[in-house]
Amino acid sequence: MAIIRRREDVLNIYRETAKKGWVIPCFCTENLTTTEAILEAASEFAREHGFERVPVTLAITVQYEHRSQSRNYTHSRNWETGLRLFRADAEVLMREGGDYDNVDLLLHLDHVQHDLDEALCEGDLSDFSTIMYDASTLPLEENIAKTRSFVEKKGGEILIEGACDEIVDAGGEAHNDITTEEKCADYMKRTGVDLVVANLGTEHRASGKDLKYHGEAARAIKELIGPRIVLHGTSSVSNEQVRKLFEDGVCKVNIWTALERDASPELVEFLVRNASRAAGPETVAKLIREGYLTEKCGTGEKEDLAVFTTAARQDIIFRVMKRMVREYLDMWYV
Repeated sequence: MAIIRRREDVLNIYRETAKKGWVIPCFCTENLTTTEAILEAASEFAREHGFERVPVTLAITVQYEHRSQSRNYTHSRNWETGLRLFRADAEVLMREGGDYDNVDLLLHLDHVQHDLDEALCEGDLSDFSTIMYDASTLPLEENIAKTRSFVEKKGGEILIEGACDEIVDAGGEAHNDITTEEKCADYMKRTGVDLVVANLGTEHRASGKDLKYHGEAARAIKELIGPRIVLHGTSSVSNEQVRKLFEDGVCKVNIWTALERDASPELVEFLVRNASRAAGPETVAKLIREGYLTEKCGTGEKEDLAVFTTAARQDIIFRVMKRMVREYLDMWYV
């Protein structure tokens, strides 16, 4: 049961982690390197801490306009092809006797749009563990009606998250009000969703100076619905706050932007320090003349397979992402 799909089994994972005070991390991916970095980090964590198994959620967006990760999973930019590859990668990596048999993997469909992803929503969702049904761009009453209808159709098959306030991507400029406890509780009661994605101030602009996690809002929501909050974005949340998220009522956190953003600097540094071996002395000389590199990069070394291949670049990304995933697990699972 490496990939946990049955609704009751997924709910049991949430019950067991709640008993331990664990927040289930949900890492989004749009390529195999990220996918395997997440699984390797979870597997390594379980081994080092003596856990027989640990749960982790692997997520992907589909036709979400802010970021379609299934389109980016393949250079054909076909969302359906990307979604199939995402699922197939998980199946192969989590096969019986594979490399990650100490991980309980949940497959999550994130920000599934009520309109753009309608065909997906109407189809067979049995390959997935959880879904965020996102009708939050609609006026609240329409959002509630759409979400309730989806829960009535699919709620017996899959664990469903809903959002009463719009949660936009971290790269945008939009600003929305913080979710109130009354609105959140009313939304959950009227829609029947299992979990609610609350706007707690963390998701709008990863670099925004006014970005702030509102723990007091989370705790107020928890008083009415219990630990059933899903948080999007941790870029603005301090490590001290991250460690206490379950106490605030958060049972699941979605993470992606930080993985990609914080892996890039190490890749750039690696390529600059090994510029000649990565691009060849002629290219380096050209960049020095144009002022993009300094003379220090002009080592005259020839291209080297250990540096210029895709595998070399992916190893850098893999290592950084794995380290970051471990840091989250160390904060939530210990």
